[in-house]
Amino acid sequence: MNVKIKDKLKLLTTKPGVYIMKDKDGIVIYVGKAKNLKNRVSQYFRNSPKASKVQAMVDNVDEFDYFITASEMDALALESNLIKKHQPFYNILLKDGKQFPYIKIDLKQPFPRLEIVRKVKKDGAKYFGPYFAGLDAREIVKTINSAFKIRTCTLKITETSMAKRECLNYSMGLCSAPCTKKISQDDYKKEINKIINFLNGNDEEIEEILHNKMILASENENFEQAILLRDRLKMIYKLKQRVVANLPKNIDKDVFSYYTNGLSGVICVLIVRGGKIMGVINYPCLDAELEENQTLFNFIIQYYQNNFITNEIIASHELPDQELLQNFFNKKINIISNPHGINKKLLDMATENAKEYLEKHIEKEKIKYNNTLGAIKSLKEKLGLKNLPKRMECYDISNISGTNKVCSMVVFKNGEPSKKDYRKFKIKTVKGSNDFASLQEALTRRLLRLKEGKLESFKEKPDLIIIDGGKGQLSSTYEIMKEYTTDSIEMISLAKRIEEVFFPNNPIPTLLKPGSVELRLLQRIRDEAHRFAITYHRNIRIKRQTESELENIVGIGPKKRDLLLNAFGSSENVAKASFDELNTVKGLSVKDCENIFNYFNKNRNVYTNE
Repeated sequence: MNVKIKDKLKLLTTKPGVYIMKDKDGIVIYVGKAKNLKNRVSQYFRNSPKASKVQAMVDNVDEFDYFITASEMDALALESNLIKKHQPFYNILLKDGKQFPYIKIDLKQPFPRLEIVRKVKKDGAKYFGPYFAGLDAREIVKTINSAFKIRTCTLKITETSMAKRECLNYSMGLCSAPCTKKISQDDYKKEINKIINFLNGNDEEIEEILHNKMILASENENFEQAILLRDRLKMIYKLKQRVVANLPKNIDKDVFSYYTNGLSGVICVLIVRGGKIMGVINYPCLDAELEENQTLFNFIIQYYQNNFITNEIIASHELPDQELLQNFFNKKINIISNPHGINKKLLDMATENAKEYLEKHIEKEKIKYNNTLGAIKSLKEKLGLKNLPKRMECYDISNISGTNKVCSMVVFKNGEPSKKDYRKFKIKTVKGSNDFASLQEALTRRLLRLKEGKLESFKEKPDLIIIDGGKGQLSSTYEIMKEYTTDSIEMISLAKRIEEVFFPNNPIPTLLKPGSVELRLLQRIRDEAHRFAITYHRNIRIKRQTESELENIVGIGPKKRDLLLNAFGSSENVAKASFDELNTVKGLSVKDCENIFNYFNKNRNVYTNE
């Protein structure tokens, strides 16, 4: 424990609040809340035994900050916002934008329709789901539409509105045409109630309707419709297979099981809707909480900010602050932490899934580590680099016979591509095919922006610069780096023929072991730079091939270009046209005609109206 931490621990208050742990670079690595800031934060820095994941976080803490809040509820809200903002490494991080689909029915509408949405809102509508693990929300909606005459259009239907005529779905017997008042609100509501009944788990009625329709279609030799209805019945059968024995059909519950080996952990969520198991989701997580039950609590808070909140939760650990959880979501929830009977079977199922997933996940993480962080550590050791190359930048040139010259800058962070940091340069000052000079120009522009520190995209300093090429490319670019940087940025080049690694001012290459993780890492970044450069070069070439010369003329944009091409057929014919012929084109001013004529007659007598 350093002096800064010791001094701050003495100043801590016993009030509720949020604490933020930072590493030596000032990066936020953990955010937590506490009823009592002094007690909670002090626990991390005591010499008592801790779980491996907690100790790993504490070992990286260089300092901490804290915020006092009026209540624990305020602390919970602030903690959630800070986690979203900083994305700390040692917190559970559930990414937004990857939610499973729900079926929404807005009962406030006079004639509601079925909508597929991915976010549950507090808008008074009914939500059913989530649907995943082989259950397609769109297929379920199609199945419902095949059985019940519910509208699928997005028309705004009110008590006074009236459409001109019914749509094709009405003619096909798939819609009751509420838009033309062919059905009353009461009768339409009865159909909606049948749908809600089905989505709540009662599928006998819809199964009977679809079966009768299939038989009728077959008897009428409408075999395509019969096959379609048969497929809809398969969806019903798939739903029936997920029924949990001895569980009422109107039961909705979520089961959460947290399993950890002390360093890594998995939370398994088993979702039950309408007495059916909708699916199982596993979330690998790393959370530096001191107690496992608090980790599960933290996960549930994040999980329900983007998902439908059920009335019943089964948890593998007794959740702390259950009242706080219910107040946070403003809903009465039955939380069961010591289940019996069918609830225990569901929890055991979730726990087994979590165990199995963790074993596979650890193996995947080992492979990932070896190819990323393990690879950069090995690269530092094998090449004798001064710094760990956390940020590597690789540069490559692409051109054809000296035309459309471009340079790519590819960035790897911690051994993985960071595509948001990729940059591309058009070479502006180099004539002909000169890769050395092109690399010099690109690197000059990049390092100049680093030195100025103005552009956010170029502010971060690379630990290692890699040049695609041999001794010549490296020596030419190394001169530029010495001129523009005073910091210790290291530089190497990778020659493709036998994968030789060159260092500045050293003619003897280093050969890394073929197939080693460090060589594969260099090859990945080099190949990625090559791909990025070629793609950019190809796009520029195609654009210039398709770009009309007419658009190079002052005052001539796409619209006037099209007028000229329609009138003369091609840009070659426009070039041959006289001023009087150009002046016959409607939509062109006299000044436009002068500019066009003068552009194509630079070496002849230039037209003027003087």
